Amino acid sequence: MSDVVLFDQIDCLNDKKIAVITLNAPKSLNALSHAMVQQITPQLELWQSQPEVVAVFVQGSGDKAFCAGGDIVHLYNNMPAEGGKEAPQVEQFFCDEYKLDFLIHNYPKPIVVWGNGIVMGGGLGLMAGASHRIVTENTRIAMPEISIGLYPDVGGSYFLNNMPNRTGLFLGLTGASINATDAMYVNLADYFIGHQQQQTLLDNLSKISWSGDLSTQKQQLETELSKLAKLSQELAPPSVVAAHQSLIDKVMSGEDLKVIVDNIVNEQIDDKWFNKAQNSLAHGSPLSAVITYHQWLKGQQMNLAECFQMELVISKKCAQFGEFKEGVRALLIEKDNQPHWRYPDVASVDETVVDWFFDNDYEQGAHPLQQLEQ
Repeated sequence: MSDVVLFDQIDCLNDKKIAVITLNAPKSLNALSHAMVQQITPQLELWQSQPEVVAVFVQGSGDKAFCAGGDIVHLYNNMPAEGGKEAPQVEQFFCDEYKLDFLIHNYPKPIVVWGNGIVMGGGLGLMAGASHRIVTENTRIAMPEISIGLYPDVGGSYFLNNMPNRTGLFLGLTGASINATDAMYVNLADYFIGHQQQQTLLDNLSKISWSGDLSTQKQQLETELSKLAKLSQELAPPSVVAAHQSLIDKVMSGEDLKVIVDNIVNEQIDDKWFNKAQNSLAHGSPLSAVITYHQWLKGQQMNLAECFQMELVISKKCAQFGEFKEGVRALLIEKDNQPHWRYPDVASVDETVVDWFFDNDYEQGAHPLQQLEQ
């Protein structure tokens, strides 16, 4: 059985090294498993303290995906058959995943993520916080959790609020797919580079006479990335989101979630991308839509650590409530695509249930992510 994560180092000049992480589960589109998380975190912590390592390069095995999300089938198998019961293994996965995501956001050395192919859910959690996020002509990004009764976690409370106007909320509610240029437009990526340039980039980085100064090292890295980005400009697709920004602003202008959902679903337009977004929202979990709306609102007043702390509370409750399990069953286990959602529409969602999802029931001082620092 092959290792689910591969670790390597590329020798550079001046005895410096580029550390390389490869998610190595191509058959599952590099779905992020607990084992991956448990291996990556201590390795990053080790490299952080090694002066010879000047940067970390993260990639996915194969050409189809960087990471298509968390290993939700495994999570499904560890959720209780009946709602209301604890799911400690699922809670621990989310806890460890968010610690890793937070470490990436705050890593003192450059982390370069090669976001080629599918980048969804947990994969976006790994990519969003990296210092140098690369997308390619094959990149396809989405947060489609509404289709499985979940919500945009892995820091979504933070990064959805860093997008133009209410675009982040629109993407969270509809699970709409975006391309590489879109990713740069909504602040999820920094460089567009053609996928065929990947090895060229690694070769070029190995030939740099790296400085001993961190800020200079960052400049040296960015010089190489900018060179390859300039060579790749003609491959970049047009931004679908930018082209739809006025429409997104129009439908998202409602004063509450019910109005916004009605605006999106009832908009009369013959547009393949928008129609797919409408369909995802119409058939997704109304409870997920309400949770997404509240997380987006609350996230506006929170720092990154507080966002992850809130998300762990919500995710733990998602594992208990049953909506998440039902969504995974319908989409990935029995594949009947007929989920039995708890509520028929967002107006029917019980506000006391929503409050329960956000209620931090950890004892004082016992939150597993209380040690996260800004």
